[in-house]
Amino acid sequence: MEKTEAKENLIRWMDEYKNLIFSICLRMTGDYFTAEDIAQETFLSAYMHIDGFDGTNEKAWLCRIAANKCTDYLRSAAARTLPTADDEMPQPVMGSVSTVSSSAGADPADIYETSDVLNSFTKCCEDLPEGYSDVAIKHFIRGQTAREIAEENGDNLKTIQTRIYRAKEMLKKNYRKEWLEA
Repeated sequence: MEKTEAKENLIRWMDEYKNLIFSICLRMTGDYFTAEDIAQETFLSAYMHIDGFDGTNEKAWLCRIAANKCTDYLRSAAARTLPTADDEMPQPVMGSVSTVSSSAGADPADIYETSDVLNSFTKCCEDLPEGYSDVAIKHFIRGQTAREIAEENGDNLKTIQTRIYRAKEMLKKNYRKEWLEA
């Protein structure tokens, strides 16, 4: 397959299957941030191994890659130190919270559950200490890069990167705690 065609397929797959792949990763890992990382790894792996794809049932192929990536993650030593999915997240969660509005044609229950997760996660971001809540909302909810936030706020890039990292660590604890109490 040509490099241009492979690139076009990757873009199309990401647009078409990002919610599905993210939801599989979230269900299997029980961790929002880990699910994001594994979903990205899934698409990168698909791109790197596109020559081995026979062209039939790309949805199933991508889902299998995601499931395998999650299984590998769960088997790793780092994953064993994290709480299980049953301890952290409510069970059916569909789609990426950052793409609720792009769920055209999705089941209304899935859209509701996704928007509920987004609202809950946004609340967790808002509850962070001053200096972190604004950065967390801009980065994790709106999808801005550290550079964009630094330029917008007039702050040093390293300062924003540190705040994003610390906000992520606080969110892991706060978001898990919220779901455990629910």
